[in-house]
Amino acid sequence: MNCTRGEVSRLRLPQDLETLRWDELDFLGWVDPRAPLQCYLVVPMAADELVGVQLRRNAGGDGPTRARMCSLCLTTHPGTGVSLMVAPRAGRSGRDGNSVGVDVCAELDCSSYVRGVIPPPALSRVHETLTVEQRIARLQRNVQAFVRRL
Repeated sequence: MNCTRGEVSRLRLPQDLETLRWDELDFLGWVDPRAPLQCYLVVPMAADELVGVQLRRNAGGDGPTRARMCSLCLTTHPGTGVSLMVAPRAGRSGRDGNSVGVDVCAELDCSSYVRGVIPPPALSRVHETLTVEQRIARLQRNVQAFVRRL
């Protein structure tokens, strides 16, 4: 949605697409292993609509001492577990330099955190009364809202 045809032709897809547990993913997110500041999301926006988004990780570093919360799954991480990622807006607005930033789990593992596949960091042990299904729905709403802002 927010990259040129040339950028799309140069992006590197994850190597493990065949082994991913698709039923446990609310979006496909990956960091380019050869360009670790470059990240991508593919988000289902409707039953038959997938939207791809290009993000750039904050090059300045997020600092190792500050705890931060992911804006999508609301998992709190110590140190560099959350990164500020910036996405250019789609269309003319993005070409004019406008962008949207979001704090996201550095490895884009939000789906695994909300399902408990990956245990949250010890710092994140805040008691939450939502069920797993409610946390999944919240994650889906948050990631779709981010994409709509672009």
